[in-house]
Amino acid sequence: MEFGIFVQGYVGKRAETDPLAEHKALMEETEYVIQADKSGFKYAWASEHHFLDEYSHLSANDVFLGYLAHATERIHLGSGIFNPLAPVNHPVKVAEKVAMLDHLSGNRFEFGSGRGAGSHEILGFMPGVTDMNHTKELWEETIAEFPRMWLQDEYQGFQGKHWSLPPRKVLPKPYGGSHPAMWYAAGSPPSYAMAAKKGLGVLGFSVQKVSDMEWVLEQYKTAIVDAEPVGAFVNDNVMVTTTAICAPTHAEAVRIAASGGLHYLPSLVFRYHDTFPRPEGFPVWPETLPEYTEEFVEVLIEEELLICGDPDEVLRQCKRWEQAGADQLSFGLPVGVPKEETMQTIRLVGEYVIPKIDTDPVHRTSRFRSAA
Repeated sequence: MEFGIFVQGYVGKRAETDPLAEHKALMEETEYVIQADKSGFKYAWASEHHFLDEYSHLSANDVFLGYLAHATERIHLGSGIFNPLAPVNHPVKVAEKVAMLDHLSGNRFEFGSGRGAGSHEILGFMPGVTDMNHTKELWEETIAEFPRMWLQDEYQGFQGKHWSLPPRKVLPKPYGGSHPAMWYAAGSPPSYAMAAKKGLGVLGFSVQKVSDMEWVLEQYKTAIVDAEPVGAFVNDNVMVTTTAICAPTHAEAVRIAASGGLHYLPSLVFRYHDTFPRPEGFPVWPETLPEYTEEFVEVLIEEELLICGDPDEVLRQCKRWEQAGADQLSFGLPVGVPKEETMQTIRLVGEYVIPKIDTDPVHRTSRFRSAA
C-alpha cells in the first residue's frame, strides 16, 4: 500500500482572529507537500473547490500544483479534482492543463476528475439547473475524450450535447509516451463500480470506517477485471482518505486530536456537500458537532474512524487499511492542528510507518503507464 496526503486550503475559523489566515493556510499546505516528498510519501492530492468559505479556498489548484512541480522531486502530484464539466472548465482547457503539469513535473502528474459534491458550488456555474444529477450526463459525455485529445496528433473534434470543438491540435501533448493515470472521485459504492468498468482509479474522499469499506473495495477489484478503459491503460487503484495524527506518545496524539478543532471539518462537509448522505442525528448548519473530548477521540480510534497514536499504533492502524484492500492511504491532514504538530505527523509516518508497508520504490501508476 502506498501513501499520500490531501490538501484543500482549509481556513476554518482562523480568519476571525487573523487577517492573514487564508494566505497562511495556503502556504502552510505547500510546506506539507514538500515535507511529504522528503518523507517518502508517494502522492499529494490538491482539491478544486469554489465558493466554499472556510472549508476550502484552494480554487486554482492547477497553479498550486505548478508551483509544487518545481518545489518537489519525487512525489506524484494529483488533481483531486480537476472539474471537467464544460460550464465549470472547458474540457480542452483541462486537457491542456494536465499535459502541461505532466511536463513540469516530469511524468509525476495524476489526473483526478469528478462531478463535484455540492449544489452550492457546482450549480453556481449552471444558472437555472436545480438537479445535481445533471452533472453525471456532462461528465459521462466528456471523460473518454481526454485520451483522444492527448494521443491523437490532431484531435478529431467533438460534437456533443453540452460542448463541441472542431478538429484541432490540442497542445502540449503529455510528456513522453501515453498519458497520466486517470482517476475518479467517488462518494458512493455504485461510483466505485462505475469507475472500475471504465478502468479508472478511485479517489475515495467520503470514506467510513475500515470494516464498512472492505466490501466496497472488493466490489471494485471484482469489476475492474473486466474493465473497458477509456484511456490507454487500466489504473487498477483505490485511494482512501482518513485523518491521521502521529506523535511520540499515545497521550500526546490524543491531546493534539482533542484540542485541534476536528469537529468543525465534518460540520462544514455537510454544510456544502449535500450529495453526501447525512448521518442520522447529524446537526444541520449552522449547528455543528460538539468539540471532541479525549474520551471521544479514543472512541474514534477504537471504531477505526481516526488514525491516531504513537508510531507503532499508527503502523497497526495503517495495516488495517492495507488488509482491507486499499492501494493507497491518503491523509487528510488534521485541519485546525498547529503547523508544527502536522509536520511532526508527516515526519513520523515517513520515518516509522511507510518503510514498513511501502517497500516498492516505483509508483504504482508509473508501472501502469510504462506498460502502456
